[in-house]
Amino acid sequence: MFERRSLKGPITLGVVMIVLVVVLTVAWILVTIIAANKDFPAGFFWVLMAFGTVLLICVLGGVIAYLTLSVKAINLSRRQSNFIDSVTHELKSPIASLKLYLQTLTMREVDAEQRADFHRFMLDDVERLDQLINHLLDAGRIEKANLATGDDELLQLEDLLKSAAELTCLRYRLPSETVRLEVPETTLWSKQVQLEIMFRNLIDNAVKYGGSPPEVIVQAKQVENNQVLVKVIDNGAGIPANQRRKVFGRFVRLGSELERSRPGTGLGLYLVRNIARSLGGSVRVQDRKDGPGTEFEVLLPGLQGSAAESAEAPQEAMQ
Repeated sequence: MFERRSLKGPITLGVVMIVLVVVLTVAWILVTIIAANKDFPAGFFWVLMAFGTVLLICVLGGVIAYLTLSVKAINLSRRQSNFIDSVTHELKSPIASLKLYLQTLTMREVDAEQRADFHRFMLDDVERLDQLINHLLDAGRIEKANLATGDDELLQLEDLLKSAAELTCLRYRLPSETVRLEVPETTLWSKQVQLEIMFRNLIDNAVKYGGSPPEVIVQAKQVENNQVLVKVIDNGAGIPANQRRKVFGRFVRLGSELERSRPGTGLGLYLVRNIARSLGGSVRVQDRKDGPGTEFEVLLPGLQGSAAESAEAPQEAMQ
């Protein structure tokens, strides 16, 4: 899952720069030696001087590019380190909780009510582990460029969003009213698994970073070119403007890793962006328009050509 090519660019650029410096040095020495000869043609001297100047500019540009690539590699390494810390915490916490409940159930008798509570808590821990593993597997499939494999099918957008909202509310033990759906009847020709992953992560992110209590609104509508626009709006603190592009990066979590109060791995929005692109759509984030909070917008291709005809055929048959 880590970036295997993160050092390939800086190493290649470093080798090229070394070659350029060697060529530049040899040429400069030759020009100096030959220029000592009074019979040396002045025109040829200026040609070599121009050639050396171009090489020097290339070396300078290479140094700047090398510095940029090195900074990116360092930032990636730092994010990977934070990712390892967060995954370790996400794994150890539910495992330790499961171990404690199982030891308690084994060592002493508990009444039926306590046993039911223990079973519910253990199920929550298992679901937390399951979600973490799914995130890791989905991220690995993205790197292998096979997340969007599979056949397209006709899907009801309202059903997908309703299922994602119910699962999220169940996970955080919140009432179903926490996520309000404002979605008309809309049919998509797309890949179901990928859409489920994307919307589940968006709604989960909105609930997790929403206010206290969280209030999430999910809206959808058809726009020009038969596209579908889905908005996921929360009532949280929002995302600073200079951080909005970064939140879609891999392993990116805003703030200090030592001061986190919410679980996560920094992969959720990374999955959202890559799935949207693989489906021919896009995603962006902005401030909520009617108050504090964040608004994520996902633009997806709707029914096109034969897909639209296939969707209309059952309706005509029913008539």
